[in-house]
Amino acid sequence: MKKTFAGIALGSLLALSGSLQAADYVIDKEGQHAFINFKISHLGYSWLYGRFNDFDGTFSWDADKPAESDVQVTIQTASVDSNHAERDKHLRSDDFLSVEEHPEATFKSTDVEMTGENTAKITGDLTLNGVTKPVVLDAKFLGEGKDPWGGYRAGFEGSTTLKLKDFDITKNLGPASEEVELILSVEGVRQ
Repeated sequence: MKKTFAGIALGSLLALSGSLQAADYVIDKEGQHAFINFKISHLGYSWLYGRFNDFDGTFSWDADKPAESDVQVTIQTASVDSNHAERDKHLRSDDFLSVEEHPEATFKSTDVEMTGENTAKITGDLTLNGVTKPVVLDAKFLGEGKDPWGGYRAGFEGSTTLKLKDFDITKNLGPASEEVELILSVEGVRQ
């Protein structure tokens, strides 16, 4: 489920950039300016929050041709972090992410549809737990410009909701916990 988040988030960011010409960006993982977070209901009584700590990605963006944008993200599924060691061990098991068999989750964009001046729907193929499904990320462009270190950056946020069973995660957590929300905030550095 976390892999999916990461893929969706990156796709959203690419679609919304306001650059006037095509440019390639690398997600700023080293500076910790990118996050792939998730939340899922716990029995309908509270929210469980978590994130993936290790992921990489790139995007290409042309404001004049948003449909030609490209987003690719790879998440290391064993990096799942819910701030609880025993729960994280369970999330890595075959009940959920099966990290030994599927150490990576990937997202590859297939379509970008602008829905407003700074919003888009980014469709792509998410591979999680060995299953590939199309997902749609609701994305918002946050801004772009020069940074204090002589680089140029673009930032986005995005979200989507995934059904666990769509990715062969069949552990029964109750009716309130059949879906997980993926929330992404990504900053890319132009190459």
